[in-house]
Amino acid sequence: MTSIRAASFEPLDDETTRRWMRFGKSGTTTYPMLLGLVVEDVRRDFCRMRLPFRNELLQAAGVMHGGAVASLLDHVMVPAVGAVLERGASYSTVDMHVQYMRGIVGGDRAEDAIAEGWVTRRGRRTVFCEAEAFGSVTGDLLAKSVLTYAISSSKV
Repeated sequence: MTSIRAASFEPLDDETTRRWMRFGKSGTTTYPMLLGLVVEDVRRDFCRMRLPFRNELLQAAGVMHGGAVASLLDHVMVPAVGAVLERGASYSTVDMHVQYMRGIVGGDRAEDAIAEGWVTRRGRRTVFCEAEAFGSVTGDLLAKSVLTYAISSSKV
């Protein structure tokens, strides 16, 4: 399943693209590594990321935990927001609203979750974003999110 939305965002330079395609793959185990998140595409103000299905992500009723989906929606914004910031700048989520539409179930209907996130407005200290997650096989919308990030200048 390819992204139609990605085409409306300009590509990054090669070095920045390579750096962000490695997001979550540092030497130290981090939360994105625990989830198994994989960046599939990164552009200026846009990112597409995959959350591979694992039984460990299911809650007791056999549906992928909403926290895992929310984490995907939040993390897909990290490269989209950060790729154009100066090195050393820090940023973090200050507000996030999630609406769940459908869940991913285990068993023979299991599928990965894919998220696309994009910046809707960028200010000097605040970035407004939206993200959507959908099933990798069915294409069904799983959840939508509206997020706000706060930007801090680099400390020199």
